[in-house]
Amino acid sequence: MNVDTIVEQVKSLLVSRPLDGWEITAAASRNLTVEAKEQKVDTFKCSAPTGVSVRVLKAGGMGFSFSTSLVDADLERMVENALVGAATQTPDNCHAFAEPASYREMPELFDDRLAAVAEEEKVERALLLERLVLDVDPRITKVRKSAFSESTVMMRIVNSRGVDGCYRGTSVSASVSAIAEENGQSQMGWDFDFATRFADLTVENIARRAAAKALGLLGATTIPTMRCPAVLDNYVATEILEVLAPAFLAENVQKGKSLLAGKQGELLFAPLLRIVDDGTLPDGAGTAPFDAEGVPKRRTVLAEDGRLAGFLYDTLRGCKAGVPSTGSAVRGGIKSPPHMGVSNFFIEKGGTPLAGLFEGIERGILLTDVMGMHTANPISGDFSVGAAGFLIEKGKVTVPVKGIAIAGNILELFRSVEMVGDDLRFFGALGAPSLRIAALDVSGE
Repeated sequence: MNVDTIVEQVKSLLVSRPLDGWEITAAASRNLTVEAKEQKVDTFKCSAPTGVSVRVLKAGGMGFSFSTSLVDADLERMVENALVGAATQTPDNCHAFAEPASYREMPELFDDRLAAVAEEEKVERALLLERLVLDVDPRITKVRKSAFSESTVMMRIVNSRGVDGCYRGTSVSASVSAIAEENGQSQMGWDFDFATRFADLTVENIARRAAAKALGLLGATTIPTMRCPAVLDNYVATEILEVLAPAFLAENVQKGKSLLAGKQGELLFAPLLRIVDDGTLPDGAGTAPFDAEGVPKRRTVLAEDGRLAGFLYDTLRGCKAGVPSTGSAVRGGIKSPPHMGVSNFFIEKGGTPLAGLFEGIERGILLTDVMGMHTANPISGDFSVGAAGFLIEKGKVTVPVKGIAIAGNILELFRSVEMVGDDLRFFGALGAPSLRIAALDVSGE
């Protein structure tokens, strides 16, 4: 059964009900995951879930329910459950559904050749990735896991106000964890990449980067505690940005759970930083014509010239603030109602090559990994986490270092950015270039 048939089936159950409004979201997908180990297929998973959800509005109450069964009795039960939810929820005058709008055509989101690629070729991608990593250097002794994944999805959203949006999307990804050993020491390097089209996924680059990370940390040593200039590579910069991302969501701002609440227009960041959320970004993991409520996705500048420029809104939170939605409703799947989230959330790239970020640093640190960044306090912004990387001496990267920790405050860190790299890279829906920080507390021996 396709999504159009599902929508019409559920719509027939809703139109005769005494409701103030309704919304139907139907999705069908096909997912494949292949994991290889020692040149054998270790895992092969294939699924094709289909489901539908409804939200109903009555007397200010919003009810939600879903069904992965498409038989009539189960769909009727889903509608009844949503009605019960609406009746028992606290009424809110801002509960509403999106207004109809025109959507941008995005044919590039769908790879019409993916389905024709033989499964054997997809399995070979995982096997090839493992071989390529092992061939980089004899010190790469094993691959913990080499994986290939793909997903094809079709989604349609219709509501009682006239919203009717549908799109198809494909995504492919691969990842690998490499182990390097030398002189009794072992180090791991991980890397991945993703694309919307099968032909655009290059496993050679993934293998090279994963091997380089593992090999680069061999012989890592400890260093004394110091306060010094630091360069965050694009992976670490993205990890730290991910902790800051929820602070831009209007729901957290309005509930007092954001360290940015009440600070719009203030100078909070380094003047050369621009932070953006862009749901229309070409080839972005979070790119789509519309969000989980049917609102067109858009580009929103959140920080510019160092100042907090604004926040992200969905329909409910936009109503409470008296502003339109920024197309920032997301959902984790058909089983969850829309909630606030980012699309493609990133720091725009600068003009300095990575090597240029090291220039002028007499003694500092290049951070390539942080452990436990999710433990940072999202309201105060304070953090203290383990880290690894390389020593910078006289403007050059020298020896690898381990057993260190970094501490500080996220806002203070982004305020002290003095150079921005040109190497913007996305890790899923979030991305950042490498950043040079004026000073950071590094705990060592």
